[in-house]
Amino acid sequence: MEQKDVLKALQRDHAAELKLAAERLKGTARRTEPIPSPALSEMTGHEIILKPENLQVTGSFKIRGAYNKIASLSEEELARGIVTASAGNHAQGVAYAARERGAKATICMPTITPPLKVDATKAYGAEVVLHGDVFDESAAYAAKLSEEQGMVYVPPFDDYEVLCGQGTIGLEILEDVPNVTDVIVPLGGGGLGAGVALAIKTFKPEVRVIGAIPEGSPAFKNSFAAGRVVPADQVVTSAEGVAVKHPGDLTFALLNEFLDDLVTVTERDINEMILLMLEKHKLVVEAAGAVSLAALEHLNLRSRKFASAHGPHVVVPIMSGGNIDTVTMGAVIQKGMIARGRIMNFEVELPDTPGQLVKVATLLARERANVIALDHDQFKASGHYTNAVALGVTVETNGPDHIDRILAALKEAGFTPNRIY
Repeated sequence: MEQKDVLKALQRDHAAELKLAAERLKGTARRTEPIPSPALSEMTGHEIILKPENLQVTGSFKIRGAYNKIASLSEEELARGIVTASAGNHAQGVAYAARERGAKATICMPTITPPLKVDATKAYGAEVVLHGDVFDESAAYAAKLSEEQGMVYVPPFDDYEVLCGQGTIGLEILEDVPNVTDVIVPLGGGGLGAGVALAIKTFKPEVRVIGAIPEGSPAFKNSFAAGRVVPADQVVTSAEGVAVKHPGDLTFALLNEFLDDLVTVTERDINEMILLMLEKHKLVVEAAGAVSLAALEHLNLRSRKFASAHGPHVVVPIMSGGNIDTVTMGAVIQKGMIARGRIMNFEVELPDTPGQLVKVATLLARERANVIALDHDQFKASGHYTNAVALGVTVETNGPDHIDRILAALKEAGFTPNRIY
């Protein structure tokens, strides 16, 4: 975005524009009801109340910004058609909003976009063009199509109407959780974070807004450190919804002014929270939507403003979306269970005599370890000419303490287990 356009946007009547966006979205976007989380409250020592945008129309917050932008277009602009770029959620929001407004939509998506999101976008009547390995390459191609064919480009985040649409989430939080002290928001291109921060700081500036990013998506961290937009050299994260190399100019300007702090999370943190949401709340959350949840355990250590604040914390993490395909979900569940000590794999060498496998199986049964897989292989023993067999075992456990008991029992029985994970 040109600097003059950024300055022009910053001078608009934010309170009026946010209220207008809320009016436009009535009957289209769902008002997602906050959900108290006893599990996360106990884990963190703070009152945690979830904002479940994963339950939104199209499964993501993106419908808010997309619809607000498209609702602001004239009939002439709608007739020219709409084009955008997205890793999935914005695509569905634009496709849905364009259909509601009777406009043709063309969506450019990275080739790595999960099939679930591609198919869902097509189901809303949009034409999907797969181009580029990351969002930024898709966005460049969408801008090219807009210039060549005269279609109206609907930015996924660096646009005032778009971020005001996302900002309606902040308005709802202030109304539904009047005692909120902290709002945690995932950052990709910054549209959600900038919109929410703009709303919060416009109407209740004492509430802290804390951004959360995966460690493999450092664009905003680098930009805040430099005081200007600095694109990331590369982005490596499972959270494709926030896998953005180049933050928005307008979103950076707003976040640089209004964001209170930034917390970095790991892939392991993200996977654990996806699993926890399934187990404790029966909610499906995609990786990008779990980034804000993953930040919760680290707020005391990684956010000085949060840790130094007096009084109780009432924290609202925004779960930005729930569009995750079943293959990815299966992999995430397995990784999450491994990270939490719910699955263990170990190897042990056994004498090559009858009954040894039964001994191990009996011991595991006694310790109530559920066997998932066994690999009994003579050729994997440490010496091919020794009278030994290598046994690999994967078991389901109740957690780290249970794992310790299983390994101790194996050692007490004379075995030498080597834990792989």
